[in-house]
Amino acid sequence: MDHSTSAEQPAEPVPPDFPAFAVSRGRHLLRTAFLLTGGDAHLAEDLVQEALGRIFVKWRRISRLDNPSGYAQTVLVNTFLSHRRRRSSSERVTDTLPEIAVDGPDPALRLTLLRALGELPAQDRAVLVLRFWEDRSVEETAAALRLSSTAVRSRSSRALARMRATLGESLGDGGEAAGDTGGRTTTDPTGRKAVLGRVL
Repeated sequence: MDHSTSAEQPAEPVPPDFPAFAVSRGRHLLRTAFLLTGGDAHLAEDLVQEALGRIFVKWRRISRLDNPSGYAQTVLVNTFLSHRRRRSSSERVTDTLPEIAVDGPDPALRLTLLRALGELPAQDRAVLVLRFWEDRSVEETAAALRLSSTAVRSRSSRALARMRATLGESLGDGGEAAGDTGGRTTTDPTGRKAVLGRVL
């Protein structure tokens, strides 16, 4: 009896467990969806569930990527944009604090920020969330949204100007008062990412 086949072929590694991945990333996905929807907690939950469903179908391939978490965020953003294309009605901004909210942030600032986000076009909102909450570079944001780097910079600068008009100094310049310079924002803990974090 020939046992050479089983001896020569090592067993293929089992991919990471999808339920464990969904649990570990679910909270962050929900926070991102909450910002994308301008504060609609129910829609945020629906988008996360739909995104996780899409990821599950391709999980064996996705689990082998260098950054499955980053891929999941891209799937969520594209799920949001697809939803906006399917439904032309504007989002409902709620003044009910989401379950994921933390103690401390000023409720008035939270609601003002959510309203300001909700008034932005969906793609501009996605650009801001990817750039200043997910800390993606211009190039990474462009790839995720299938836009040019120039379009990302233009949308980011325009959206920041609208947000600044609403929030004033609360938005913070983070050393980029002239617009989006394209880099990452992790070195700016008091800037735009910190402001977005105040609503979560």
